[in-house]
Amino acid sequence: SPCAFSTAAQQRSTGDECGPEEPSEEPKHPLSDCALEHKAIKLEEQVRDLTERYRKALADSENVRRRTQKFVEDAKLFGIQSFCRDLVEVADILEKTAESAAGQAEPSDPNPTLKKIYEGLSLLEAKLQSVFAKHGLHKMNPVGGRYDPYEHEIVCHVPAEGVQPGTVALVAQDGYKLHGRTIRHALVGVAVEAQQ
Repeated sequence: SPCAFSTAAQQRSTGDECGPEEPSEEPKHPLSDCALEHKAIKLEEQVRDLTERYRKALADSENVRRRTQKFVEDAKLFGIQSFCRDLVEVADILEKTAESAAGQAEPSDPNPTLKKIYEGLSLLEAKLQSVFAKHGLHKMNPVGGRYDPYEHEIVCHVPAEGVQPGTVALVAQDGYKLHGRTIRHALVGVAVEAQQ
């Protein structure tokens, strides 16, 4: 039993001799306090620089995300724009045909077929305008309003009789807007002062 203690004590004392160097000894490459402060200042500047770069990159990526999201939303809203342009041409033909049938179908006319055709065309035109409205396509009604070059195209000038000059007096072709964006300008006649 006393032997066991002495062996453990010997191992401990031998292990201490082989252990790491004393902490009180100086490192092999001592750095002066001035060099350490200089290095710390450089590191702080690098941290500030990297932090600023990170913030700019984060802001740029957020801007790109917002622009992309806006682009996708616009594509959803206005992806049918060219299709709508083509459909408004069909709506014009339908409207003119219904007007023509209305002129031919007089109340005293014994031909009920023409009257039924007019009624069918009127229903079809109303349904088409309803479908347009459902998808955000609206016909402009500029008569009496001010001329706006973003919405109207002048095809003629009309003497201003009872209306302000610069006011839309007649519409030669209806204009249309898709979700507030003009997809076809209205062809209008604008009132001008009569020259004496």
